[in-house]
Amino acid sequence: MASWFSVAATPNSLMNFPSSNHKKSHKSPIQFSSLKSQSQTQKNHLLSLISDQERGLKTQSDPQKLCEIVQAIEDLAAFTGSETVTTGSSLSGTWRLLWTTEKEQLYLIKNAPFLGTKAGDVLQVIDVEKKSLNNVITFPPDGIFFVRSIIEVASSQRVNFRFTSAVLRGKKWEFPLPPFGQGWFDTVYLDNEIRVVKDIRQDYLIVERAPYTWKE
Repeated sequence: MASWFSVAATPNSLMNFPSSNHKKSHKSPIQFSSLKSQSQTQKNHLLSLISDQERGLKTQSDPQKLCEIVQAIEDLAAFTGSETVTTGSSLSGTWRLLWTTEKEQLYLIKNAPFLGTKAGDVLQVIDVEKKSLNNVITFPPDGIFFVRSIIEVASSQRVNFRFTSAVLRGKKWEFPLPPFGQGWFDTVYLDNEIRVVKDIRQDYLIVERAPYTWKE
């Protein structure tokens, strides 16, 4: 399993604005406002497409819907541009899953009822300064599965990661698991509300800022 929790990259060719030369252009306030409005429209379209997909479970059996969502992601990424920095301090925080294509994660969400529970919030907790990333699946009321990772910023949008340990924990017990993988993810879109990523395995992830902070 190369990446338990799909974490994000759009090819650079999809991330560049067309240009007639290599000089930097200075956008007027009107142009900037127009681009921001278009970006917001595209973001709303993407969120609408995934709103009824049960975090990606329904998308697994709907290839047409998957194509529509991926195209919407690529369109939104085009507004960001490959030169935009998405690996700064704004990447830090507790992020809650909205949608993914990551099969292992969706398997755990789907099959949680066989364990007598259900999957609660699915989180990514990132601290850029401390170079840490925790992938978390909660199983209310007391269960949790999380994977610890260390991260290293590689470029303006890419972060390398390496899993270091994993734990399945209940109310009065804990079962440690060995680490199992490394890779990278690109954050192709980031604002104050959502983050869109694509990873080394070409899996996608869309998360929102959680209204709370998760701590181990």
